[in-house]
Amino acid sequence: MRDLFNIGLLLSTIRLATPLILAALGGLYSERSGVINIALEGLMLAGAFTAASVTHYLQNPWAGLIAAICAGVLIASIHAIACIRFKADQVVTGTAINILMIGLPPFISGALFLSTGSTPQIPVNKLIPWTPVVIAFLLVFVTWYVLYKTPFGLRLRAVGENPGAADAAGISVTKIRYAGVLLSGALAGIGGAYLSIGQSSLFTRNMTSGRGFIALAALIFGKWRPVQTMLACLLFGFTDAIAIQLQGVRYGGEEIPNQFIQIIPYLLTIIVLAGFIGTSRAPRALGQPYEKER
Repeated sequence: MRDLFNIGLLLSTIRLATPLILAALGGLYSERSGVINIALEGLMLAGAFTAASVTHYLQNPWAGLIAAICAGVLIASIHAIACIRFKADQVVTGTAINILMIGLPPFISGALFLSTGSTPQIPVNKLIPWTPVVIAFLLVFVTWYVLYKTPFGLRLRAVGENPGAADAAGISVTKIRYAGVLLSGALAGIGGAYLSIGQSSLFTRNMTSGRGFIALAALIFGKWRPVQTMLACLLFGFTDAIAIQLQGVRYGGEEIPNQFIQIIPYLLTIIVLAGFIGTSRAPRALGQPYEKER
């Protein structure tokens, strides 16, 4: 226990927080525009599978990363069209995408690689273990600048708070919401790519393991603000890193069961949602389809 807190724990925290930061920032753009995006889990799975598959075939992780972004945008566009164009229930649509992406990658993997469990192993020299980390932390401050210092950020926040007033001011609510949701797909796709060609060297079935939902919890905990959301993701990453470090630790002469250790990040998620969701004020128009007045 004395050696628990070390530089290895810090690096592990940063690496484990990276996909959460990317997915949470994506969720921030979508939800600041007024569209609930619980499909972050599915978007990350799309990015993870696409990145691993393209990297395997082309032996180029940058092509895999770009393909993951495209996959995230493509799946996010389904959510955007359903929720913005057809006014579908945003929670139901997001849930449907999550369910779809649990089954679709293994199905395609079976067709391409004759294995529904995982894609082929990628050589170590074809991985990008640190580039997405740099991208994630840079994007926190880029997002802060875009959100609070640019006309697009002002319009995004206006549409999420009062779409009627934004429309009256000449802002296209539809275009801004589409942009927010598609940006969420791109960033969640990068987060998924990091899991398969950064942290790991292949895609495995359901490899996100609830990270999309944890990212959503971090977004709520961070009150839909970029820097606070990053800090919340680092907290979740830290608990995940602690859980890994504690595996095999003995207490009172008995080894602590791994099952109890592995639930730490998810238990923290439940505590955060139960304790802070009531004190975090969401964008006023979040989840409300907008019908333009004629």
